Amino acid sequence: MGLFDKIREVTRKVSEVEYNIYHEKRDYLEIYERNLELEREIAERTEELNDANKRMFTLQHIWDMMNSSTPLENVLEAIVNSTQGELGYMHCAIIRKCHDEEGDYMHVVAQSHDNLIERLNDIIGGAGIQTRRLNYSEESVFADTMKRRTIVQTKSIDLSLSAVLPDLSPEVVEKVVSNQPVKSVIVVPLTAQKKEFGWFCVFSAREELAGAEMDFLALFAKQIEMAITIADLFQVVRNQAVTDALTGLYNRRYFEEALEKEVQRAKRQKQPFSVIGIDLDYLKKINDTYGHNFGDLAIKTIADVLKSNARSVDVPARIGGEEFNVLLPGISSDGAMIAAERIRKSIESVEIDTIGHITGSLGVATYFEHSENIEELMELTDQAMYTSKREGRNRVTLAKAVSETYWQEIAVNTFIDILSKNKIPKLKHLSKELCKKLKNSDNEITKESLYSVADMLTKLYNPMHAQGSIKNKVIMAVNLAKRFDLPKEDIDNLRIAVLLYDIGNLMLPSNLLQKASPLTDKERDEIKHHPVIAVKEILQPISYIQDVLPIIEHHHENWDGSGYPNKISKEEIPLTSQIILIVDQYFALIEHRPYRSKMSSRDAIEIIKADAGKKWNENLVSEFISLIEHDIV
Repeated sequence: MGLFDKIREVTRKVSEVEYNIYHEKRDYLEIYERNLELEREIAERTEELNDANKRMFTLQHIWDMMNSSTPLENVLEAIVNSTQGELGYMHCAIIRKCHDEEGDYMHVVAQSHDNLIERLNDIIGGAGIQTRRLNYSEESVFADTMKRRTIVQTKSIDLSLSAVLPDLSPEVVEKVVSNQPVKSVIVVPLTAQKKEFGWFCVFSAREELAGAEMDFLALFAKQIEMAITIADLFQVVRNQAVTDALTGLYNRRYFEEALEKEVQRAKRQKQPFSVIGIDLDYLKKINDTYGHNFGDLAIKTIADVLKSNARSVDVPARIGGEEFNVLLPGISSDGAMIAAERIRKSIESVEIDTIGHITGSLGVATYFEHSENIEELMELTDQAMYTSKREGRNRVTLAKAVSETYWQEIAVNTFIDILSKNKIPKLKHLSKELCKKLKNSDNEITKESLYSVADMLTKLYNPMHAQGSIKNKVIMAVNLAKRFDLPKEDIDNLRIAVLLYDIGNLMLPSNLLQKASPLTDKERDEIKHHPVIAVKEILQPISYIQDVLPIIEHHHENWDGSGYPNKISKEEIPLTSQIILIVDQYFALIEHRPYRSKMSSRDAIEIIKADAGKKWNENLVSEFISLIEHDIV
């Protein structure tokens, strides 16, 4: 090979090397560029993942709040602050669409706390945008998003602001929108249970929305709507728990809770409060003449009167049947009498189709002035109300302060006398414990202690006795007695009699009362003797309950004279004794017995109805059934 050939060969090989180096370099550059692109893509995906994690964290936080007892306003505040702070928006707000006699308007129900809103409030002045009535225009972006049910982004911040606050001058609007970082407003429509609620508004520093961002805001809106729906349902359930279904007034339970709180406030601030008791006159006559639908209409009419005459702090409530109470915080008896007379006149002035005019009997009692014992105060209110009924109805009566011995004191002393003197041998081992329970009772819990002791004694001869039944019997008996306008003295004696009427059973053999098989004639006669035992052997020596003894002795006498122990009939039987008999029979039927299962309330009423005119006065049966039907107890 010649020299030139060798040179050409070397040149060729050098060219090959150069060619290979060039292509390898190009491959390396491509790999390097691909790596750079991959790193950028990883960084973008990481950022997107971080954003998604933030959004999911925010959604989880909101979901946790929605599944707790957190109030709706707190949930909405958390939503806007989480969106603004965690997701990097400039400002967030939830706006509600409202309506009143002036038409549609908008109101900010929640907004994030940030520099942007502080700047806006400083410029527009006043208490801030959240306290303002915002204008609702059919030409605004808000109306547009609601009609289309779609998310809208607008860069026309000045037009949006002018639409909701048309009273702002152009100069103020210009000052608001200039020199601030917001480039667009994203408006998300909100609906709850297929009803328009309002809008979720996001103020962004970006002019354009990313696809993922749009999806997230749609998802977020669903969470807000779910929070609103849950809160609305919770409020419905809460309202049902504290309101009366027929009238929409507060129920007995809510009234009693409010009363307890008011007692604490009155003691703390040394301020009185008053209670007005209202009873619809002649409800039975309305029901008998026109039907129960018109009776309900009369009850609802009184409820409407109470609502229209109540202050925002007052608590009007339906206690049961045709009875109502109104709690008047901070009001003395003078002010309460004025309020009660205004209610009375309002009831009388309403004319109802078919029925015509109705009236109510009202009673007033004031804490501190008439009593500092809340149970006593309520009884004084009732007493005053029924005084109005006895004296002609359609009037207001002010309670009288208690001066005579209170019935609870008499009952406590009676139990202590029986226990401490060991008048009932079976109770000897319990005497000290029960006496201590009664003696340690202060004024606030005396009645509950009485009921508890009476329940414990009853359970000794009737193991199937339900705890709390004595209290229910007393309440039912008293409410039934009030329907016959009995005076307070008779009702107080009835209360004591309900606590004591079966105490003679403690002197009978236990196996006799708990026998599951049919009783013999001799055993039946022995049981029939228990009212006499109660009176003659246990209670007669106690001087201060002599007026109670006839009630107990005759509580098994039947209207037709077939009862025991004296076989008296009709008006010879004290009405209070007949009341105890029908109440006792009802509770006996709805409780378990060794020889039968308990009955339903409906079946018990049918049995009682069957004995009308035999065991009981027919009028008593009618009033008792009405009492049960209205669920007054």
